[in-house]
Amino acid sequence: MTDIGSNTKVSIITPVYNASHFIQNTIKMVCNQTYTDWELILVDDASPDGSAELITRLLDREDKACKELLQSIGKSYEDSLSKVHLICKDVNEGAALARNTGIDAATGRYIAFLDADDIWMSDKLTRELEFMERNNAGFVFSAYEFGDENAAPTGKIVHVPATLTFREALSRTVIFTTTVVFDLNIIDRQLIHMPNVGSEDTATWWTILKSGVTAYGLDEVLAIYRRPAKSLSSNKFKAIQRIWFLYRNIAGLSVLSSIKYFIGWAFRAVERRI
Repeated sequence: MTDIGSNTKVSIITPVYNASHFIQNTIKMVCNQTYTDWELILVDDASPDGSAELITRLLDREDKACKELLQSIGKSYEDSLSKVHLICKDVNEGAALARNTGIDAATGRYIAFLDADDIWMSDKLTRELEFMERNNAGFVFSAYEFGDENAAPTGKIVHVPATLTFREALSRTVIFTTTVVFDLNIIDRQLIHMPNVGSEDTATWWTILKSGVTAYGLDEVLAIYRRPAKSLSSNKFKAIQRIWFLYRNIAGLSVLSSIKYFIGWAFRAVERRI
């Protein structure tokens, strides 16, 4: 790994809501990363399913099954768990504000997002940080593959462009949140804060790109997007409403420009999912 500065820690932000079925695997997956200078910040968004209680037992070494699970990764249980932090919110406020809570608590130079039900390849952080260093980039993302409800790969891969500017991003929502890494030495922390709107992640990418930043795409599959049969993203009418709102209120486009970019977005959205 190339030298990437005095602070090389990656702060991994994971919003947790009703994630009790996934969270043990999420923690194990992060512990299995080939890049080891990380902290995992789990932000429980007032989950009613006992997610916070399960994480607390894990971090307190009170649950034998959890301890055995982490010991199976072949690394020190205590060392791994010392890098996992739980923040519990009293009120459910949604993924955007949960991520913002994690961003504010982060102590690393780099910010990475990981949703609890998604999958990272074991070298995800290593590959992206090397790519970031080679390109002197502050904002990188990677290709990904769709998975089924069990995260089994389906063979449907979303490839990414080498670079992405603001105007290019308006007609292709190709950046998958779980693949993104930011360098806080280049991107201001406040820019990464997500607005509490629908498609908050896309709104954030557009805000950053609109400031003049170019995002760099690593066209390697480093994550799997778990897509249940009935997912929020499958509601096409709501997706249309969200993207139109973003065009008018985040990008600040005119009606005519919004229509132009919407046509491109619709074409690529269909192409990406068939």
